[in-house]
Amino acid sequence: MSENKFNTYDFIVNDDDEVMLLIYAQTGTPSNPHLEIDIQNKRAVLYRTADYALSIDDIPDEISELFYDLDKILVCELSAEQNDDDTQITNAYEATITVIP
Repeated sequence: MSENKFNTYDFIVNDDDEVMLLIYAQTGTPSNPHLEIDIQNKRAVLYRTADYALSIDDIPDEISELFYDLDKILVCELSAEQNDDDTQITNAYEATITVIP
């Protein structure tokens, strides 16, 4: 499995415009997670703990615009399996959102 696969992410939006962030499982347990999103530059940083942050680049416009109306986002961490059908959610938690206009 390539290292680039672990740096990937995806956003899922439901019919109520609730946003979920999917990432590959990270080490350790999240503590006070929060997401800082820079709308203008289409970037975000997910702070899982005080010592660990994950950068997210190239956020699509249709997703970044939704963050103006959100206070929290559901983050789901997925296991990295050879066969995508075997992938499971290993951790799920809410992260507060700070928007940088």
